[in-house]
Amino acid sequence: MHIRYDRPVSRSAFFARRLALFSLVMLVIVVLAHRFGPLKTPDFVMLVLAAAVPALLAVPLALLGLARLWQIGALGGIASAWALIYAALPIALPGYGYYLYMTKPPLTEVATDLSDRPAWVSEPAAEQHLLPRPELPPNAADAQTAAYPGLNGRRYEGAIDRVYEAVRKVAGENRLVLTASRGEEYGLPALELRPTTETPLEPVDPAAGANPAPQDEALPESGPLPTARPEPGLMVPLSDGEPEGVARLQFSTRTLVLGLPFDAVVRLREEAEMTLVDMRVAARYGPHDLGISDQIAEGFLHALDAELLGIAGN
Repeated sequence: MHIRYDRPVSRSAFFARRLALFSLVMLVIVVLAHRFGPLKTPDFVMLVLAAAVPALLAVPLALLGLARLWQIGALGGIASAWALIYAALPIALPGYGYYLYMTKPPLTEVATDLSDRPAWVSEPAAEQHLLPRPELPPNAADAQTAAYPGLNGRRYEGAIDRVYEAVRKVAGENRLVLTASRGEEYGLPALELRPTTETPLEPVDPAAGANPAPQDEALPESGPLPTARPEPGLMVPLSDGEPEGVARLQFSTRTLVLGLPFDAVVRLREEAEMTLVDMRVAARYGPHDLGISDQIAEGFLHALDAELLGIAGN
């Protein structure tokens, strides 16, 4: 007589796998909709947190399935393992964000010049109904100095036009999209045309032949000639409070994977035959930049150093 043993089935293991798979699929859809679609960042953050809830529920159920496999040999060990694998990413993403939130200084922006932050050419505007962006705290400068002591402005020997072109090139290579500019005429060679002196045509005497004798009059001159830049003493403040001779370029960018939006402005100004470059990077949403603003600024400035290798000053 043959005895057949039926193994018990751990329903919690299979239910955990369904929950974890649902959480992972939801997270992938949300990330793609935010990175390449119309999903806004505040909604993206809320949906990421919502996607983590099924994954959190799946973990204890998967552990229960593994425990029943160990105790009574219940079916569901493989399903429990897959549940833990599926749940890893939906839990790890908000967990890593929370880690950055707690370990990075509570800043929404960084700047290389803390006493005179580069002003926006056009104030970034975004609906922040779920993630309001507060004003900078009074100790923002001290917090940035303590957390990012290496974030400093740059000083390059040479005229502003060469540095201006390098900034444009490096910005394009680092996925920074130009959205507004001010004072771009100081970053381009200033040219003007010489006035053209027109001489009236004299009637040709048929007796003189087809080729009359050349005149001694000066030929009209025209062509581009460089003009002098404004003297520092002649610089006057504009309506935004910044003097003439200063160029500002404003950019927008998104992080590579998640597509979190950030705004940046680069200020260039000439001083004693050198060009000073300062940068400001700010998160568009929320009360915290998670340290990404510093990464964007440091990456851009290091790339600019490499582009202008040999003319950097102290």
